[in-house]
Amino acid sequence: MKVLIVKVSALGDVIHALPVLALIKSADKQIRIDWLVEESFADVLADHPLINTVHRINTKQWRRAGVLTSLRNGWRSIQLIRAESYDVVLDLQGNAKSGLFTWCSGAPLRFGFDRNALREKISLVSTNRKVGLTDADFHITDRSLAIAKAAFPNGHDLKTAGPLPVDSNASQDVKSMLEEEGLSEGGKVVLHYGTTWTTKLWSLELWMQLAKTLKETYRLRPILTWGNDEEYAAVQAINEYCDGTCVVWPRRSLKHLIALMSQVDLVIGGDTGPIHIAAAVGTRTVSIFRVTDASRNAPRGSRHIALQSGLDCAPCLKKSCELDAQCAQSITADQVVEAVSQNLRAAGVME
Repeated sequence: MKVLIVKVSALGDVIHALPVLALIKSADKQIRIDWLVEESFADVLADHPLINTVHRINTKQWRRAGVLTSLRNGWRSIQLIRAESYDVVLDLQGNAKSGLFTWCSGAPLRFGFDRNALREKISLVSTNRKVGLTDADFHITDRSLAIAKAAFPNGHDLKTAGPLPVDSNASQDVKSMLEEEGLSEGGKVVLHYGTTWTTKLWSLELWMQLAKTLKETYRLRPILTWGNDEEYAAVQAINEYCDGTCVVWPRRSLKHLIALMSQVDLVIGGDTGPIHIAAAVGTRTVSIFRVTDASRNAPRGSRHIALQSGLDCAPCLKKSCELDAQCAQSITADQVVEAVSQNLRAAGVME
């Protein structure tokens, strides 16, 4: 049997959907699984032992190139997918874009969310097996698993995160880089400042306080990761506040980011891809949630601590808000430090 998973973006959502792989394989190890994803996130899935082929699309680049180029590239991708003659397609995205590829696949069984679980109702026409969600399917990972369980009811391997393999070459590179920074021994903590929404960002001032406390009180040398120019400026400011004693990690491939997350003791960040990567490779996390819901999106299990804004309006899912500055300070540095201390004590890194 050949199965196509359609989950094209974003990074955190792709990571959240990974447990679907183990569930499908536990139903029948002989099932071949392919995945359709945006090019910018494909490295997360490349060389995954449970995935046969990763189909890559680049809709952002296509749109920049014009309508005709978008149509031509989209049609080429559709032809490649149709040529695979999939038996089952799982649309874990549930929007117009994923629906187009799901419908055009030509698969006889196309599973997706029912009307009540969709924001973009147009995708209903692309599936012929509608899956309703229950209250137990609130977490984003459980939403994807609900579709997979409907398609493969004999599946029994229910993971809360991952599996996410670590590339051996990237792992060796990261190990060498950590050794060069003098971080081969002792506790290693990553601070990831950035997120996709400004309303998810924790206050830069509080990041500075956190980094300084970790350095001066707990003798930890924070590793600062970043993903774009704005985030780079922020981590430089954090490092300067700590008198240049942090490690500003160089931006490299997603495979290197995954390898880094697998070799540290703790990752601290907002509702963002690197936090979910850390959870998928088994690393402890402390996550800071403002406008999104920690009970729906945060890593689960005893290795993870999620802090939710205490404002009455949180979580609001707003991408802009007049209370943004107040919300950004609603979780204190002391709260995060306590969560870090608790998690590292449990890991045996701290007494």
